Amino acid sequence: MPRPEVLDRIQEAEQEADEIVAEAEQDREDRIAEAREEAEEIRESAREEAETAAEDRLEAAREEIEAEREQIIEDGESARDDLEQQASEQIDEVVEYVTDLFEEAVHAQT
Repeated sequence: MPRPEVLDRIQEAEQEADEIVAEAEQDREDRIAEAREEAEEIRESAREEAETAAEDRLEAAREEIEAEREQIIEDGESARDDLEQQASEQIDEVVEYVTDLFEEAVHAQT
């Protein structure tokens, strides 16, 4: 094979190698870009899932607090009713006691 042909083939091989390297570098950059995009999508998805989970926990806590609040109110109303019942049962005794104290005070002055 004559020298100029060998030189041409070497140059063609070098050019082909340069193209292969350039394609490989472009492919690498494309893959890196895709990986970064995928990583961002994963981060965003995880962020959204975390926000949803936090909102769910917050809603559950609010429901629990509301249930406890209603129970406290119900217990308070029941205790108030019991106290009112006890007080009404003691009205006659209290009137008699106060009357006795008044009569003793009146007798003590005379």
